[in-house]
Amino acid sequence: MLGPMKIALAQVNPTVGDLEGNRRLVEEAAEEARRAGADLVVLPEMVLTGYPPMDLLEREGFVRDQLAQLDILAAGSHGVAIVLGAVLPCPEPHRFENVAVLLALGERRFVQRKSLLPSYDVFDEKRYFEPATRRSVAPLAGESLGLAICEDTWTSRIPYSIDPVSELVRAGATLIINPSASPWHAGKAKERRDMLVDLAKKHGVPVVFVNQVGGNDELIFDGGSFVVDAEGQIHGLLPSFEPGFTVVDLGGDEPGIASRDVVDLEIAAQLEQGLVLGIRDYFLKQRLPPGAVIGLSGGIDSAVTAHLAARALGADRVLGIAMPGPYSSQHSIDDAHALAEHLGIEVREVSIAPVYEAYRTIFAALFGEQDDYGLTQQNIQSRIRGAILMAASNQEGRLVLATGNKSELSVGYCTLYGDTVGGLCVLGDVYKRDVYAIARHANRKELRIPENTITKPPSAELAEDQLDSDDLPEYDVLDVILEQCIEGALGAGDVRVPEGCDPAVAGETLRRLDRNEYKRRQSPLVLRTSPKAFGSGRRLPIVHRYLG
Repeated sequence: MLGPMKIALAQVNPTVGDLEGNRRLVEEAAEEARRAGADLVVLPEMVLTGYPPMDLLEREGFVRDQLAQLDILAAGSHGVAIVLGAVLPCPEPHRFENVAVLLALGERRFVQRKSLLPSYDVFDEKRYFEPATRRSVAPLAGESLGLAICEDTWTSRIPYSIDPVSELVRAGATLIINPSASPWHAGKAKERRDMLVDLAKKHGVPVVFVNQVGGNDELIFDGGSFVVDAEGQIHGLLPSFEPGFTVVDLGGDEPGIASRDVVDLEIAAQLEQGLVLGIRDYFLKQRLPPGAVIGLSGGIDSAVTAHLAARALGADRVLGIAMPGPYSSQHSIDDAHALAEHLGIEVREVSIAPVYEAYRTIFAALFGEQDDYGLTQQNIQSRIRGAILMAASNQEGRLVLATGNKSELSVGYCTLYGDTVGGLCVLGDVYKRDVYAIARHANRKELRIPENTITKPPSAELAEDQLDSDDLPEYDVLDVILEQCIEGALGAGDVRVPEGCDPAVAGETLRRLDRNEYKRRQSPLVLRTSPKAFGSGRRLPIVHRYLG
C-alpha cells in the first residue's frame, strides 16, 4: 500500500516549441503543489518541448535550449519534487532520449528513458529516440517510484517483447508514475482508464497517470488524468479537454470510485468538446487573432463547422459567407441566414452568378457551345466559392475552415481547389452520421442549427434537383462500409455490407476511397477524432492496384 505521500497531478496544455512558456507551466504547477502540501507533482510526457515536436528535435539548438529550461526547473525544485517529461541528447547525431526526470532538492535526481517507442498510426518515435535498455526505481519520501512513460504501460493492449512495468515492480517499485502524451479519439478515455485499472490490480501497486491536454496540429489531447490504487479504485479524476490540477493522498481515508462508475461523455459530446479544443488551440497557438471564415451553404456540414468555430473562438470571430449560385434553393439561403442568427455570427451574402456566367462564356470558347458542361460546370461553382473564401482570407487575415466530412472526403465527393480550400478541415475525421449527432447535441439546450438543415436531404446543389444519394449510397450504408475499410483496414472481399445491399457496393466504395487519395493529400489538415484519421496516421500510396 502507498504511504502518506501526497501527489499532485498537473494536467497542462503545453505549446510545441514554447520552451519558456512550457517551463512556466511547470513552475506554476509546482508552486500550487507546494502550497497544497504535496510531496510530488507529476506533469505530462515531454512537457517542456510539447508533444510531438517532430523534426524540431533536429533543429540546431532546440534540445540544448530545452535543457536550459530543465536546469532552471531543477534549481528551483526545493519546495516540492517534480516528475516531468523531457528530451535528452544521445552521443549519436540527431538521436535523443524521451525521458521522465525526477527533480528534487535543487538537482536532477533521477532519469528514466522511455522503453517502448511507438511507430504506428500517428506515432514515429523510433525516428528520433533510442529506447531504454534497463529500468530501475527512484527513491523518494520512503517510496520507490517506477517511471513508465506513456506507451510503457500499454503492453496488455499491444504485444511487445518487454514489459517495463513488470520489471519496475520486480525491482521494488511501490508506485508507478506514468507521464503521458496520449492523443484522444472518441472512446479513448475509457479504453485507457480500463487498461490502467487492470495494470494496477495485476501488479498490486498504484498508478499515477498524468496526460497532456490541448491541440497540437491534427492531434487533440484530452487529459483525463487520475490515480488508480492497487485495488483498482480511481482517485483525483481530472476533467477531459481542459487543464486541471488536484492533489491525491492515497494514504488518507477518501474512498475511490470504480472505473465502471465513471460517467463518460456520449460520443457526440466528446466530438464537440474535442473539436472545439482542436480549433481553439490551432488558432491560439498560432496567434491568429482575426478569426475564421466559413462558406455557409445552408447544409449540415457548414452549419456544424460554424457552430464548433463559434464555440471555440467566440461568435464575434467567425464570419460566414453565403454564396448562392444558379441551383441554390431559397430554403438553403434562408437556412444559412437563420444559422448565423442563432449562432450570433456575422454573415455576408454574395451571388456567384456573374462569375459563373463568365466561366460559361470561357467554356464555350474552349469546348464549344453546349447546354450543359456536366461535372465541369458543377465543379466550377465550388471553385468560385473557394476563391471567394480565400479572397476574404487574404483581405481580412481570416483562416478558412473547410467543411467536408469524412464520408465525403473518403470517396472524393468534394471539389479539389473548391470546397477543399482552407487551413483546417474541422470535420474531416467525422462521418456524416456523427455530423448529424453533433448537430442534435448542439440543439439540446437552445436552437443553434436550424431544424430544416438537419432534416432535409443532403445536397451539394450544383445541378438541378441534385441530391447526394444520386452519386453515393445512403450515408447509413456508406459509413458502415467506410469504417470497415478505414478503421478496420479490410479489403473489399472481407467487408460486410448492410443487409439488403448489393455486395458490389463494397468494392466500388473501396475503389473510390483509394482513387481519391490524391485529393486528400492536397486538402487541409484534418483534426483527428478516430483511431485512423486522414493524415500522418494513414499512409497509403496514391498509385496502386490492390483492393483485396
